[in-house]
Amino acid sequence: MQDARYYKSSLVISFAALALMGVTACRQEGVPASSALPVRVAPAQTITVGSGVTYSASIVPYAQVDLSFKSNGYIDKILQVRSPSGGMRNVDPGDWVEKGTVLALVHQQDYIDKLQQAKAQLARARAEQEKDKLSFDRVSILYAAKSATKPEYDSAKAQLETTTASVSGGEAQVNEGQIALAYCSLQAPFNAWVVKRNVDVGSLVGPATNGFTLSDTRSVKAVFGVPDTSIRRVKAGQMLMITTDALPHPVMGRVSSISPSADQKSRVFSVEIAIPNPKNELKSGMIASLTLDGEQLPQSVLAVPLSAVVRDPGTQNGFAVLMTENESGSTIARLRPVELGDTHGNLIAVKGGLRSGERVITSGATLLKNGDKVRIIE
Repeated sequence: MQDARYYKSSLVISFAALALMGVTACRQEGVPASSALPVRVAPAQTITVGSGVTYSASIVPYAQVDLSFKSNGYIDKILQVRSPSGGMRNVDPGDWVEKGTVLALVHQQDYIDKLQQAKAQLARARAEQEKDKLSFDRVSILYAAKSATKPEYDSAKAQLETTTASVSGGEAQVNEGQIALAYCSLQAPFNAWVVKRNVDVGSLVGPATNGFTLSDTRSVKAVFGVPDTSIRRVKAGQMLMITTDALPHPVMGRVSSISPSADQKSRVFSVEIAIPNPKNELKSGMIASLTLDGEQLPQSVLAVPLSAVVRDPGTQNGFAVLMTENESGSTIARLRPVELGDTHGNLIAVKGGLRSGERVITSGATLLKNGDKVRIIE
């Protein structure tokens, strides 16, 4: 592709060179050599071009969860944090919370009462078990001495097994009561930012009521879609450079996930790139750009208009541009050899021989030779 573009630019310039020879001959015959030819000039400028296909990605948190209640009841308490004004307020979206922090508390008295009742029933069952164990031990001794009958032994054994089962059931009820009481506290499962709060003090909640949404953005993911024609260029673990309008610098990420099948509607494969975000610079919902080559998307090159390029008479296959210089009160055209690159629309890259900001003749260049007087027009 690069050779084709270079060939195309060479054809354009060759055509211009032929025009130069013909028009120059006419000038030598009909235009006095001392007359200044009107020309237009333009500065050599730095332009930004891309070297690959651009993909748009969305920044999403590495982990985001909806915290729901498992206990019924009214909200008694919401986590209090210090307000910028100096007072205390409810935790709100944008606040940072540590793992294990209690975000909300459901009214606990009902659950405390149920737990106490379960503990009392367990204590009664254990007392019954202890009594039946003593009775069984006594009957066992008598039965071994043939002083008790087999039915008496079996009855004592069955009674002990019944009370033992009651103790196991009581322990299960106590554990259930303790879990229900613990579920009255809605805790953060990891260090995270609060994204949403859906409850207030006095709110009635139940199982599956969404209380908070938490997001862990210490690392984020850039998610984008790749068509089947390009998915072979993506590999797990591949490092890619991502740019965003929000940050002045690019960031590096590693491909962490590649969908095994294309989306039924868009027909593209979803790819995720894990990006470290220790300073929380990348926010959920930001738009990012990347190329699959792992190169930085913007690439700066120095370029001039195609109309400014002429053949260099001192080199067989060389090219040049005409600059303007002040000499003895006159404006003179001076030839400057240059090394050309790729074409970009009506511009062509200059890889050597020219600096940014230097002015080149863009209109009338093919009618001039080195040292001719010119007159710059706007």
